[in-house]
Amino acid sequence: MKLPRRKFLHLAAVAVSLPTASRYVWAQAYPTRPVRIIVGFPGGIAPDIVARVTGQALSERLGRQFVIENRPGAGSNIGAEIVVRAPSDGYTLLLVVSSSAINATLYSNLSFNFIRDIAPVAMIGLTPFVMVVNPKLPTKSVPEFIAYAKANPGKINMASQGNGLASHLMGELFKMLAGVNLVHVPYSGSYAADLLAGQVQVAFSPIPTVIEYIRDARLRPLAVTGATRVEVLPEVPAISEFLSGYDATGWNGIGAPRGTPSAIIEKLNKEINAIVLDPATKARLISLGVEPLSMTPAEFGKRIADDTEKWAKVIKFANITAE
Repeated sequence: MKLPRRKFLHLAAVAVSLPTASRYVWAQAYPTRPVRIIVGFPGGIAPDIVARVTGQALSERLGRQFVIENRPGAGSNIGAEIVVRAPSDGYTLLLVVSSSAINATLYSNLSFNFIRDIAPVAMIGLTPFVMVVNPKLPTKSVPEFIAYAKANPGKINMASQGNGLASHLMGELFKMLAGVNLVHVPYSGSYAADLLAGQVQVAFSPIPTVIEYIRDARLRPLAVTGATRVEVLPEVPAISEFLSGYDATGWNGIGAPRGTPSAIIEKLNKEINAIVLDPATKARLISLGVEPLSMTPAEFGKRIADDTEKWAKVIKFANITAE
């Protein structure tokens, strides 16, 4: 039987559209079971806190549990690799942080390429860090700190969450621009106890990690690391007010394995953008020192690529290698 040309073309168009329609319906139903968000850091520090706020909001909006799974190690690369190797079905996501852009240069033997293998889903927010000192240190401003550090080279210990992590590189950028000699003391996790005790004297810390210590005057903030002041610490200046060109802002977002259906990525992007604009969640994030920011997946991908290039220059200048 020979079909009329018009009917044949109509049936062909329907056949071609079926896979697309099927993927769309599947994405509309997503998620149908719990979703894991892998966090490459221990519980209780800034990325974990942000992931839990976001995961709870996604659970409420989408009616399925978004479970936070902490898989720390190797500067968050262990968590990233778990997601890279997970099925591309939207049920394993990654809490992406600015350290992910750093690791692309810092680690020469990674079994994956972050930009290629992790699909950007959505930005959650910027996380300006804050330069804090133990109150026993006789400096109350960035100029005073620089003068003291130059008068006491190699006598100030600078804590970080680990070699090559954002808290380390922000300190290295400061050292480079200020021309000071600080002794880097890397920790595999929280350094708060030693900083509070004065065993280390300065740190470039995510605001959520130290905000309570600042509020009760157990740590003294000298400056925030972004280009401008932040809402949660309005009276604390930016380092750039004293050191021209200093701009170092962390960020948090969500990524997924390469090949995750675009319809699922778009759905997650829409929901996360709505979450960061929701007044209650926005206020919660701001109280933690996170500046909520919505982006398209393409915009978030560009931010990751730009920061990868920026931090590569600092790593090479300071001759930083992964331990």
